[in-house]
Amino acid sequence: MERRKFITRSSLATLTGILGMDIVFGNLLPDKYIPLELQETDPLKLFGLNKEMQVLNDKPWNIEAQAHLLDDKVTPNTAMFIRNNGKIPEAIDVNTWTLTFDGESINQKKTYTLSELKTKFKHYTYQLTLECGGNGRSEFNPPAKGNQWTIGAVSSAKWTGIRLKDILAEVGIKSDAVYIGYHAADTHLSGDPSKEPISRGVPIAKALQEETILAFQMNGEDIPVVHGYPLRLIAGGYPASASGKWLQRISVRNKIHDGEKMTGSSYKVPRNPVAPGTTVKEEDMRIIESMPVKSLITYPKSGATFNLNKQLTIRGHAWAGELNVSKVAYSIDFGSTWSSCDLEKEVNRFAWQHFSAKIKFPQKGYYEVWIKATDRDGRSQPMLVPGWNPKGYLNNACHRIAVKVV
Repeated sequence: MERRKFITRSSLATLTGILGMDIVFGNLLPDKYIPLELQETDPLKLFGLNKEMQVLNDKPWNIEAQAHLLDDKVTPNTAMFIRNNGKIPEAIDVNTWTLTFDGESINQKKTYTLSELKTKFKHYTYQLTLECGGNGRSEFNPPAKGNQWTIGAVSSAKWTGIRLKDILAEVGIKSDAVYIGYHAADTHLSGDPSKEPISRGVPIAKALQEETILAFQMNGEDIPVVHGYPLRLIAGGYPASASGKWLQRISVRNKIHDGEKMTGSSYKVPRNPVAPGTTVKEEDMRIIESMPVKSLITYPKSGATFNLNKQLTIRGHAWAGELNVSKVAYSIDFGSTWSSCDLEKEVNRFAWQHFSAKIKFPQKGYYEVWIKATDRDGRSQPMLVPGWNPKGYLNNACHRIAVKVV
């Protein structure tokens, strides 16, 4: 996503008119260059996002949705959360873009052009749910460091690409392969070219799942640059950090990948419960894999007012990492009693499921609607924020909205 926009030098008069003053040395402007004052600085316009999206950080860009913006069954580009770790690559040339496979557990190092990837391997489309491991971090106390996501760092778009397993079958992997790691074109915030902003990976079994793909389209169009154009690894059900953007290299490892943000406390939680504020040793942490069961009310918007004589229809989505959701229930009495919602089946593995219910309130007044999902293994969302951890990961507490009945 190059923020520099270009025009012809012959438009100098137009630029002067927009600025309302002469451009000193305007005759020396580089060809096709637009002055900084006229470059797009609004990130929501820059990335084509809904004006109600919330910017959490600009170095790097991190932007989340609000619950009601996620009401569509398939997340539109305008409501897709942005989670970056470094600088978005500039001057992307798809004609020279390549993807290399290497590592200790690869039979042969091999490089593909984008054209080869798209023409040589069969294309697949899946709706895949991606959620930041820190979604809900803002609710932890004591606070955990990092972007203070509320509930909007989740999406379920349609991704089109080729199966990673098909490419790995061609290059060949050794029997000692246990992990893959990705390497990308984004650059470190420090500007140091020797540092990777992020280089995570997944176990080889996850890499070989049918739905783990190298995507080049999102919702039927080229992936927006901010979301990984021209090539992105998508590993649904795992923390979204496992779905590497701007993909240039995949290493097949004979050990757990040790790239940036795979070591230390990044994307890890304590193996056992700890008291809030506790310092946890690295050896006592485990890498986050499948995300926990969770749900989100997308209609109505919290704070809505309804007439006592009418039923309130609620709807939303539920997901459970690598599992599916078996049931969803709502409560209007602060969790004392629960009533079942209608729940649709997922369109494919790792897609979120849609729920709905009609609620009749007993009298006028203030209510809260709480929602709780249960996965197929019987694990349900907690009503309160779950076990504290140093980085504020995996908050899957029940979502709730306020409703006024008049």
